[in-house]
Amino acid sequence: MKLLAMREASLADHRLSRRRFLTWGALVSGMSLIPQSAVASRYIFYPPRKPLQKPIPPAPKPSRSFFQPVINPPEKAVALYNTHTGESVKAVYWYRGQYLPETMSVVDRVLRDHRTDEIKPIDPQLLDLLHAISEELECSHPFYVISAYRSPTTNAFLRFMSRRVAEHSLHMDGKAVDLRIPGWASHTVRRVAMELRMGGVGYYRRSDFVHVDVGPVRYW
Repeated sequence: MKLLAMREASLADHRLSRRRFLTWGALVSGMSLIPQSAVASRYIFYPPRKPLQKPIPPAPKPSRSFFQPVINPPEKAVALYNTHTGESVKAVYWYRGQYLPETMSVVDRVLRDHRTDEIKPIDPQLLDLLHAISEELECSHPFYVISAYRSPTTNAFLRFMSRRVAEHSLHMDGKAVDLRIPGWASHTVRRVAMELRMGGVGYYRRSDFVHVDVGPVRYW
C-alpha cells in the first residue's frame, strides 16, 4: 500500500511538472509573437525634456506719434497775388514755431487796402488758414486775392453799394480775405475751407470767389 501511494504521488508530480512546462512554453511562445519594440518600450530610456526656450518678446510698438502726420511742420509758406495791384509774395512766413517779421511785413503790404493804400497787420492765423487750404488741395498756385484788409472808409463805401457787406466786417481787422485759386473750382475751395472748421466761409457764386476768415465758425 505504501509503495502504491508513493507511485501515485510520483505520477501526480509528473503531471504537474508537465502542466507547468506546457504553461511556460505557451507563455514563451506568446512572448515571441509580441513585437520586440513593444517589449523593449518598457525599458527605453527617455532623457529628461529640455526646458522650453523663453519666447522672444515682441518688438516694442512705436509710439502713436510716430505714425501721426507732423502737425507743426518745420516751416510754413504762403503764395499770394493781389488781383488789383499785381503785387505778389511767395515766402516762408513761419519757421520752427516763430512767425517771421520780415515776411509778415511783405504780406501786410501786398494785402493792403488798394483803394486807400492803408496797411494793417494781417492776423497770422489767417495765413495759417490759407496754408491749410493749400496743403489740403496740394496746390502750388498762389491765392488770387480780391479783397483782404479794408479800411473803415472802404468798408463803409462797399456797404453802401451792397447790403451784403457786414458793418463790422472782419476785413477791417485783417482777419478775412476774399479769394479764388486758378485751376480750382470755387465750390471746391469752399468745401475744403468748411471741412477745416477754422473760421467763417462764404461762397459767392456769381462773382466766383470764396470768403474765408478766422472768426467764429459759420457758413453762408
